[in-house]
Amino acid sequence: MKQRVTLKEMVGTKIIYAGLIACYYWMWARRDWHDFYTAIQGVVITFTIIFFAIRASRIYRYGKQEKDERAIRSLRRADAIAFKILAAAVIIIAFASAVAFMDGRIAGYALVGMIFALSVIRFILFCAMNGKEI
Repeated sequence: MKQRVTLKEMVGTKIIYAGLIACYYWMWARRDWHDFYTAIQGVVITFTIIFFAIRASRIYRYGKQEKDERAIRSLRRADAIAFKILAAAVIIIAFASAVAFMDGRIAGYALVGMIFALSVIRFILFCAMNGKEI
């Protein structure tokens, strides 16, 4: 891992963060229990610790590098689009919860799913915008 840390890598790892949030929400919100859940929880916790340790060193290295201004501008544009998508999705989820289409647990799954989907959409938007000057 002596390679240069890119902004694309930094944005791409947000997908893993969102996946971890989804896993932890599933662990807290489920209502059943099976014996293999303990093994799944152990794997997720171990992966989280190792992942954060590796990410800490990469983030530290990224902080010392010169930044790519064009990539940063592309990321800001992608963030603006992703924010608009998030606002619309949260309004839809809140409305569906208010009129009792879904209960709190399902609304939580919808929000966590939206976080994961938004991190993927953000990465795709960033890659598309950074690939060509928009």
